[in-house]
Amino acid sequence: MAPELAQYNLELNSLPLPAKGASFSAMEAQLSALWQRTNAAAEASSARLGMVGILPTLKPEHLCLERMSNLQRYRALNEQVLLLRNRRPLDLDIEGEEVLRLTQGDVMLEAAATSLQLHLQVSPATAQPLFNASVLASAITVAVAANSPFLFGRQLWEETRIPLFEQAVAVMPLHGGHAGPYARVSFGSGYGRDCLYGFFVENRQHFPVLLPVVLDEPVERVPHLRLHNGTIWRWNRPVIGFNEDGRPHLRVEHRVMAAGPSVPDSVANAAFYYGLVFGLAKSEEGADARLPFAIAERNFYEAARAAWRPISIGSAVVALICGN
Repeated sequence: MAPELAQYNLELNSLPLPAKGASFSAMEAQLSALWQRTNAAAEASSARLGMVGILPTLKPEHLCLERMSNLQRYRALNEQVLLLRNRRPLDLDIEGEEVLRLTQGDVMLEAAATSLQLHLQVSPATAQPLFNASVLASAITVAVAANSPFLFGRQLWEETRIPLFEQAVAVMPLHGGHAGPYARVSFGSGYGRDCLYGFFVENRQHFPVLLPVVLDEPVERVPHLRLHNGTIWRWNRPVIGFNEDGRPHLRVEHRVMAAGPSVPDSVANAAFYYGLVFGLAKSEEGADARLPFAIAERNFYEAARAAWRPISIGSAVVALICGN
């Protein structure tokens, strides 16, 4: 369990598990036990926990600096985003079934969006096909897990969390209602190449450092690269980590699915994602040949906006239905 941007948000993490056998049963057991403990702690303070992409009862006054976590990282993040914007407030503009427009003087809008963040450790040989399969699958997975149509009493996108997060930390103008390829939160600039190395080059070339701090970890653990990558939230993101024995590894982080609404739902969504991605990656036809990146990107935003719309995944058309 780890603190998040807002004082009322928590991050629950399961331990790494092999992608075989009864791993999903083990994942459910871990998360259920953790959920029960955190709920017991909440009940001691006359509170209850909720697991959802956006809490429907959330109000604008809940998203203020007084509610920000005490971790210095988040206060520094808020300060640096505003500096990059020349102190201009952030604008939220979402058009769905209804319209929501407002101005926010800090990054606390981000605290309204909570995700199911799935990690997949990859080898040099599997990094590119599995990452690209995750990109290709994103329109389907965002629709399957969609549970966030409401924000501040307005019915917006089926998965309002997507435009909300993109606009909550935007340091550049939006394009067509959502962020461009080099925004802090985006669908990305293209499929992965060269074992995903290009994304880390892109980080250095296109994204100013948000948290310019000195870290005392050994240089071999690339602490500054990892910290910088952690301030760029592609919906599918490559992540560098280390095993217990100190060996480095590469992971694909799939961030598109909404949290909740329960532990079994989350585990089922995880199983769906991993099965779909492994199936797509085994195809003789690579994701980039199967579907141009621009269409995969369009599918993703269309699915987030209206999860029931049919989309193309190459030679087939899939009808997307919101729900589990």
